[in-house]
Amino acid sequence: MTEWAAKRFWTAATVTESDAGYGIALDGRAVKTPAKAPLAVPTRALAAAIAAEWNAVGEKIDPRIMPMTRSANAAIDKVGHQHAEVADMIAAYGETDLLCYRATSPQELVLRQSEEWDPMLDWAHSALGVRLRPVPGVMPVPQDPAALDLLRVRVHAHDDFALTALHDLVALSGSLIIGLAATLEAREIGALWQLSRVDEAWQAELWGADDQAEEMAAVKRAAFFHAQAFFLLGSEDS
Repeated sequence: MTEWAAKRFWTAATVTESDAGYGIALDGRAVKTPAKAPLAVPTRALAAAIAAEWNAVGEKIDPRIMPMTRSANAAIDKVGHQHAEVADMIAAYGETDLLCYRATSPQELVLRQSEEWDPMLDWAHSALGVRLRPVPGVMPVPQDPAALDLLRVRVHAHDDFALTALHDLVALSGSLIIGLAATLEAREIGALWQLSRVDEAWQAELWGADDQAEEMAAVKRAAFFHAQAFFLLGSEDS
């Protein structure tokens, strides 16, 4: 039994402009989200990227290869209706940020985590005005409430599209600090992804790479890169 897929019915996708923002039209017909809301985004750059995905569609529509469209749909149909809840969920990562929970042994891993992660905590202090402290082990340890409040305010200030991207950056890395660093381009995106994989890289060096784990990591890495691209396109001036 073959899976049904909608066929391409348009010749060209173009960017449109209205009071609601920038939209995409298929031969003049406005694209809508799965929930039937207008597909309107905040910048022309993001709309152009979405239009390019629709122009690249072959005979059949495959949403799996249209990540900008999928993220825009999520921002409008999901995040737009529960912005505060999503922001709270993201901000909560600051309480148990990956960068703060350190191995107690072996010493080589302890040193590697310190060398890789301490500079990012220093960056958060200088760039974001928050100081999260590293702790040994994996048991949750309360962080400074004032620092967490500052992070929460920063997260809530993002619009629906930025918040959609930030959610993926944080969830994929396990770190609110890494996610915010990606939005601010504090480091090259590949370097930030590697920071989130210090423990996994250590295990692979020790025991060898697992093909299935590597394949899954590659999928997550691509999603992490996409989330930053979506954030930046949604933040660019038209």
